Amino acid sequence: MNTPNNPVTRRSFLGRTALASGAVLAFPHIVNAQAAKAIKIGIVGCGGRGSGALTDSMNADPNVVLVAMGDVHADRLETSYTNIKTAKPDQVKVPDNQKFIGFDAVDKVLATDIDIVLLTTPPGFRPAHLHKAINAGKNVFCEKPLGVDAPAIRHALEAVKKAKEKNLAIQTGFCWRYNFAERATWAKMHAGFIGDIRAYYGTYLTNSPWAPHERKKDWSDVEYQLRNWLYYTWLSGDHIVEQAVHSVDKMSWAFKDVPPVKCVALGGRQQRIEPEFGNVYDHFAVMYEFPNGGRGFIFARQQGGCSPENADYIMGANGTGQVNGFKPLHVLDNANGDRWYYEKNGGADGKSPGEKNLMYVEEHKELIASILAGKPVNMGEQLAHSSRLAIMGRMSAYTGRTIEWDDVVNSNETWAPVDVNTLQMDSKVPVPEVAMPGRYKLPA
Repeated sequence: MNTPNNPVTRRSFLGRTALASGAVLAFPHIVNAQAAKAIKIGIVGCGGRGSGALTDSMNADPNVVLVAMGDVHADRLETSYTNIKTAKPDQVKVPDNQKFIGFDAVDKVLATDIDIVLLTTPPGFRPAHLHKAINAGKNVFCEKPLGVDAPAIRHALEAVKKAKEKNLAIQTGFCWRYNFAERATWAKMHAGFIGDIRAYYGTYLTNSPWAPHERKKDWSDVEYQLRNWLYYTWLSGDHIVEQAVHSVDKMSWAFKDVPPVKCVALGGRQQRIEPEFGNVYDHFAVMYEFPNGGRGFIFARQQGGCSPENADYIMGANGTGQVNGFKPLHVLDNANGDRWYYEKNGGADGKSPGEKNLMYVEEHKELIASILAGKPVNMGEQLAHSSRLAIMGRMSAYTGRTIEWDDVVNSNETWAPVDVNTLQMDSKVPVPEVAMPGRYKLPA
């Protein structure tokens, strides 16, 4: 088993397999099956996103084998196990004694012989779980966001730093940065095809992802909130932090991840006003101002019966762009009358269509490849940066005030009702009032 003082190395990751000459096999999936060794993974958080990440990881490399699972809820774990076992029977080797239930499931998963752990619980648990994973000497796939408030981000960044010191990987769930079309489009923008970026408008307009689960008689307050974690700021960070952070991340990417100067935001809840929707908003609109004078605009909405859109509109000093990765559509037009269109001329020759890929799988491919190469990727700082940007927008919307970058970096606002390391099903977790702009105050 890997220990904090003996993290997984390239040799141990490959199962210490060697040729007769003693040379380590670099890529086990391209040699014969007898020589190839398993890449062992575990997961903490077996909901929809976690189950999806399992499939993506297995699709990334046929030698990935699931050996340990953990979740607070037994039914969620068993549903996830059954589904992934049915889909990938040869890559699921989880004995019953390595299915762990409860708040300490993370510790038990990390105590098993795994090379990579997928951290896919609600975001409120992420910093604590990231620390545990790095202390245990595990490489990490860490879903977005990195935390739900500024103190959580600062705490998580300590683990990011420790991972670098221990040569451990931290891969991010910001999937669009792994889509070849987006990579080529952003590279073309950064190369100056439409000039300096002046404005970026990103939309994440959608329905509610899922309706609240009806409360059962034997559910405590904690279990009810965990079952409906999306609707509680202490668990999700609100939907601008949990979901629309993808759009925030693409905007930040366009501005080369330079911190904004300030932001001002609007937000509230008009449609989801019943108690079962916890204390989160159902719409946000945020304007970020960047040092070069550029402005980024993020519109996010989770309301049924409204027009949906998930797109990005870019205005440069010498042209414009439009991106919709789900269409797909990636077009840049400059003032000289030149058009660059990934779907038509994004290939290496500038004439053929650009290559397509599966971005969710690519995340895991690049994570595995980085470990095999002995150069583990660490995207923790970028994950923290975009998470902070989304938190910044929520802080402005909740308070109704302009928030500067240093305000969010140094903020003491915390949404954790208790230390998640000591949380129990019978813990007292009151539901805060919905933040009222102009009345909600940030702590000093």
